[in-house]
Amino acid sequence: MKVLERAALPIDTIRLARFLVGKMVVRTLDEGVAAGRIVETEAYHVGDPAAHAFRGITPRNRTLFLERGHAYVYLAYGTSFMLNVSSEITGVGGGVLIRAIEPTEGIPIMERNRGTERLQDLARGPGRLCVALAIDRRLDGIDLCQVGPLWLGSDGRRAGDVGLSKRIGITLAADSPLRFYVRGSRFVSGPRKLNQ
Repeated sequence: MKVLERAALPIDTIRLARFLVGKMVVRTLDEGVAAGRIVETEAYHVGDPAAHAFRGITPRNRTLFLERGHAYVYLAYGTSFMLNVSSEITGVGGGVLIRAIEPTEGIPIMERNRGTERLQDLARGPGRLCVALAIDRRLDGIDLCQVGPLWLGSDGRRAGDVGLSKRIGITLAADSPLRFYVRGSRFVSGPRKLNQ
């Protein structure tokens, strides 16, 4: 597997959200490597009222304004961490939420972190994904385009048939078709009607 080079990443939030489907998230931990294929993303583009960058740069969201390919990790509702990828040029805020992965490596590590052996549920949903891969605010701002504790990779495999739907769990701009997912994947989150 090769690390994704920044030059390969589209400089556009929506295009990047589609591009990342089928790519890999790799987490290096003391006990080994855990990884999975991205099967679901959501775009939070420039000017999007649902995006954390909408009102400008703050201490919390500053990593969304880094050059594309950096991790923006935040705590949602005080309970779950979420992993996003910055998606624009330096100084412009946008991000892609990684909603789900299909576990491919280090599954025992993910099972231990999640406290379950149900493969389908290890990283189906952004909160579960972060627990499975032990992702928290300490990884906020990390460069995902170089091998390290957390990085993005590609093994050359195609994503398969990619569907498009509205985003999940938001109220602002809720009907915008900005969620990309692998059709037929049992590792995709959300209601069945959105995964046709």
